[in-house]
Amino acid sequence: MGPQPHISPSMLSSDFANLAAEAKRMVDFGADYLHLDGAPVVKSLRKHTNAFLDCHLMVSEPEKWVKGDAGKLIDEIHKSGMKAGISVKPGTSVDTVIPFAGKADMILIMTVEPGFGGQSFMSSMLPKVKTLREKFPNLDIQVDGGLSNDNIDVATEAGANVIVAGTSIFSAPSPKDVISNFRSFILKNVTNK
Repeated sequence: MGPQPHISPSMLSSDFANLAAEAKRMVDFGADYLHLDGAPVVKSLRKHTNAFLDCHLMVSEPEKWVKGDAGKLIDEIHKSGMKAGISVKPGTSVDTVIPFAGKADMILIMTVEPGFGGQSFMSSMLPKVKTLREKFPNLDIQVDGGLSNDNIDVATEAGANVIVAGTSIFSAPSPKDVISNFRSFILKNVTNK
C-alpha cells in the first residue's frame, strides 16, 4: 500500500471573518489537514481547532529560526516535535531537494508561483512530482496551486498524494464532493498502485 491521501483545503480561500467556522466546516467535509499561509493565521486558528495545520511559511533564512544546514534543520524541526517539509518553487530544480527527501516528512511541489490564490495550474511541474515518486515511493508529495476537478487526475497520476486546493473547494456548490473526489483519485492513482 502506498502513501495515504491527504486533502488540505487552503484557508487562504476561506471567509477570514469566520475562520474558525470555516475550519470546522472543512474538517466536517472530510479534510485531513488545513493548509495555512502565514504565522498570524496559525496563531489565530490553533485555539479553535485540533486539525492538523499544514503550514506553508516562506522563510528566506530558516537558520535564523532553527539552527543548522538543511539536513540539520530537518533534525532540529523534528526535535521540536514538528514535521518538516520542503517546498520547491516552479523555477527550482527538483534535484535540489533529492538529498533531503529521505529525511523530510513531505516535499511540496508548487504548481503556481507562490504569493496569491486563483492562479492557473502549471502542469509543467508534474515531472518533478513523478521524479520524486519514482525515487521515494512512500514519501508524502504535496502539490499546491490551481488544483481542481479538471486536473486532479494528472496530478495524482504523477504521484501527488497530498492535495492543497483553495478556490476549487471553497467556491464549489459542494466542497464535500470535491474533497471526496480528490481523495478517490489519490486512492486510485497513488495509494493502490
